[in-house]
Amino acid sequence: MAAPTKGPRLGGGPAHERLMLANLAASLITHKSIKTTETKAKRMRPLVERMVTFAKRGDLHARRRVLATIGDKTVVHELFTEVAPLVADREGGYTRITKLGFRKGDNASMVQIELVLEPVTPKPKSAKKTAKANASDAPVVNETVVDEPVLEEDATDENLVDETATDETTEAPAAEDAK
Repeated sequence: MAAPTKGPRLGGGPAHERLMLANLAASLITHKSIKTTETKAKRMRPLVERMVTFAKRGDLHARRRVLATIGDKTVVHELFTEVAPLVADREGGYTRITKLGFRKGDNASMVQIELVLEPVTPKPKSAKKTAKANASDAPVVNETVVDEPVLEEDATDENLVDETATDETTEAPAAEDAK
């Protein structure tokens, strides 16, 4: 038998788990913040993130996909009309989990999970990244390789004589062809 791969089970079978997570997600959307155990919050986070992503799309198919998970039309309407416009500029990370301590009865780790509805403030770009961006945006100029100039130490009278001699010999056969 294969071992479960999705993390800790939340009591009961898979159907009970789906219903419990859907109810927690509906409560989170309605109240914007709920207090629950850390395990339930961690299991609920991907579900809520996916639903908010669907709500940002806003089309009919996305609404039906969310309705398939959360059966309450009022909660889905609130998600699509109130929550989605507030997180339209955010590219993920729609939930925040804050640890609260331990429950008195069974010492379970308690957390507060909430929707992050604050507007996104863009981070200032660092100097290195802006310099790279400016360098990559600048047009590339064709660079040609320039021969290095002859230094005075290398230029001797013998080199000059040889160069003139080669020039005369190359011109002479050209003159003979012309005759």
